[in-house]
Amino acid sequence: MVQAKVKETYYISHGSPTLSIDDSLPARGFLKSFRDTLKYPAPGAPELATRVKELLMASGYQKVSVDKKRGLDHGAWVPLMLMFPDADIPVCQLSVQTNRDGTYHYNLGKALAPLKEEGVLIIGSGSAVHNLRALSQSGDGSVASWALEFDTWLKDALLDGRYEDVNHYEERAPHAKAAHPRPDHFYPLHVAIGAAGENAKAELIHNSWQLGTLS
Repeated sequence: MVQAKVKETYYISHGSPTLSIDDSLPARGFLKSFRDTLKYPAPGAPELATRVKELLMASGYQKVSVDKKRGLDHGAWVPLMLMFPDADIPVCQLSVQTNRDGTYHYNLGKALAPLKEEGVLIIGSGSAVHNLRALSQSGDGSVASWALEFDTWLKDALLDGRYEDVNHYEERAPHAKAAHPRPDHFYPLHVAIGAAGENAKAELIHNSWQLGTLS
């Protein structure tokens, strides 16, 4: 998905359907302590944002909003801070739309596939399982059985290339609603799959759990 030299990063975030094209993107605070101590002043990528809008509109997405003042949310600057600690890579952030489904976001990703050949790194971050109301404070390292079942189903579907199953996870995955009461932390995956292409192969790099229901 990335050429030898990465020019810009296109980050798929959760939240309102907004395309950020600010020239300077300060990190948005998630918790006050984070906001006071962590800074990630990555430059914006307005030209890339314009290109993204062109690709989306050419594929039939007629309502593409832009926000010249919105900075990066925590879903963007947390992984980027680890990947590019010097904050020296231009970033464009696009939000998913929680009132749409997985197929919609998969097709959105397909519309953005040409960016792969233009030196753009496409990142979709979120969670395989994300249910904050079901977090465990036991500290024993145990994982909820329903969460493990969904996580295993998702891993197998991705590694087997069953992307249509992932697009229709609500009907085909076990405990889908419990795993994702809201889909905002899951839809970035669908966009990334679409952008990667039908013949792309998934690879599991890391798998871990926190508080029993976060994967």
